[in-house]
Amino acid sequence: MPAAPRPYSDEGEAEEQELTGGGTARVFRVGETVRKPVMPWSSAVQRLLDHLERQGFEGAPVARGVDEQGRMILTYLAGDVGNYPLTDGIRGSRALVTSARLLHSYHDATTDLAQHPGDDWQFDAIAPVEVICHGDFAPYNCVFSGERAVGLIDFDAARPGPRAWDLAYALYRYAPLTHPDNHDGWGTTEQQAYRAREFLDAYGCTRQEREAVMDMAAPRLQSLADFLQEAAAAGDDNFRRHIEEGHLALYVRDIDYIRDQAEVWSRLVVGPGRFMA
Repeated sequence: MPAAPRPYSDEGEAEEQELTGGGTARVFRVGETVRKPVMPWSSAVQRLLDHLERQGFEGAPVARGVDEQGRMILTYLAGDVGNYPLTDGIRGSRALVTSARLLHSYHDATTDLAQHPGDDWQFDAIAPVEVICHGDFAPYNCVFSGERAVGLIDFDAARPGPRAWDLAYALYRYAPLTHPDNHDGWGTTEQQAYRAREFLDAYGCTRQEREAVMDMAAPRLQSLADFLQEAAAAGDDNFRRHIEEGHLALYVRDIDYIRDQAEVWSRLVVGPGRFMA
């Protein structure tokens, strides 16, 4: 069902500005708001954002119903989004640590909702349900003030699930756990391990939790590869184009890389001591 409209006073004739760097949907800024297409799972997203607002979590947009064109209205978060190619600042330690803390705060704010999450999310729940996963936690969905992560956007992939689901994908993007030939990645395997450990430490993970995250890393990325193929096979031109552009092959190579480097992750990310670069 679409998000239920609520009374909203628009900014009048504010000019619409298309926001680039996002996913497949066209998103526009209108004054101090953002307008997104209403999707079948928009009611779940609005329920999540309403819950975050009640919890006092300030790092997410506030949902304000729908506009006269039937689009979701969200408050605009000021700052810079970490789109690719990433700046040196977004690749740095402060961005990594503050992003991890932002994710932890977001997860903690969703634990109550996760007890009775409903079933109208875009994707099915994953056991064990601990939180409402963001589903796509990456620099391109974080808002930065300088090198500090201050906000989180695009909750379309949100779903009930374990914290490790989000943490695994966050490491793929932030460590990043990528093959040397991936142009979005950087660093040696050992440097990636250091950043992964730094992210998990900033989040507050125990050794057991770090192990769960690293065990999830390859399956989490495999789920993205599977989704890409399924969506393309179902006739989605955007995802078919992504495959033609090499995204699927890139994910498959990175999955193999993550599995091939399991010993490094176990020793330097999961292990009891801190790895020093």
